[in-house]
Amino acid sequence: MNKSTGGIVTVFGGSGFLGRHVVRALALKGYRIRVAVRRPDLAGFLQPLGNVGQVMPMQANLRDANSVARAVEGAEAVVNLVGILHQAGKQSFDAVQHIGAQTIAEATARAGISKLVQISAIGASEESPSDYARSKANGEIAALSAVPGAVIVRPSLLIGTEDNFFNKFAEMSRLSPFLPLVGGGKTKFQPAFVGDVANVIARGVDGLLTPGATYELGGPEVKTFKELLEMMMAVTHHQRLLMPIPFWAAHAMGSVFERLPLTPPLTSDQVTLLKFDNVVSDLAKAEGRTFEGLDINPMAIEAVIPTYLWSYRSTGQYETNRVQ
Repeated sequence: MNKSTGGIVTVFGGSGFLGRHVVRALALKGYRIRVAVRRPDLAGFLQPLGNVGQVMPMQANLRDANSVARAVEGAEAVVNLVGILHQAGKQSFDAVQHIGAQTIAEATARAGISKLVQISAIGASEESPSDYARSKANGEIAALSAVPGAVIVRPSLLIGTEDNFFNKFAEMSRLSPFLPLVGGGKTKFQPAFVGDVANVIARGVDGLLTPGATYELGGPEVKTFKELLEMMMAVTHHQRLLMPIPFWAAHAMGSVFERLPLTPPLTSDQVTLLKFDNVVSDLAKAEGRTFEGLDINPMAIEAVIPTYLWSYRSTGQYETNRVQ
């Protein structure tokens, strides 16, 4: 372990994709971690990430301020990872990513805790035409209003074993002869390995990041949507036709998918987001609010995706040993 503080850190949304990496990073530093989730009975898988009793799931609901207050009581730091990719019922972007963030930040302030790490996303802006991006920006404002020393972390597209990008399109390539290129696939991304982002968040808990600052985290490569799909196909060995779809048509498709009683593969708001590049800003680079500014060498896409996309090959990990 790098550190043995024994202090308590409350992590909201710790059972998600990014959350499990954050819990692991904090456990390695010796913190005791409260994983605040709606269903603690479904978060037991996190406990082996630490020593016996080091990781403890507990119930908290962002719509219940009292449960949030109980979750942060006695903690020395709070991390808010709660976020959604699409809206459904009461789980709206504003309710979860704005009001929810406000509830957590206000409970943190009332408990006298000065360390708060708020996870946002590159592209967050009050002026964005995207509901998702606006709610993320409003969540940042709420966090800083309640806890002025809060650290905001804005990652680009997160990649790793359970990611929602490469896995989704790799699964789609198993069934479909073509893959959609929304807007022609020209949107630029700067994919960041989820473990690297988790390590930055852990630094925030350690107090090693600048209070009140916003960090933008992107990997070492900028790739277009089309290039990312080509990289995925190269690893999975599934060559598919890449079909350009105009934004207007994608919007229509997303609107239809949103009305279905299943998790939508695409929403109209996601199409809106795809109209803007998702890369680290020049200002963040100049001010050192990036991986490089923190002296972190982020993992490249080519080093990450083969570790899990092999499962989509027709013969899995034994593809290279196949008799010709």
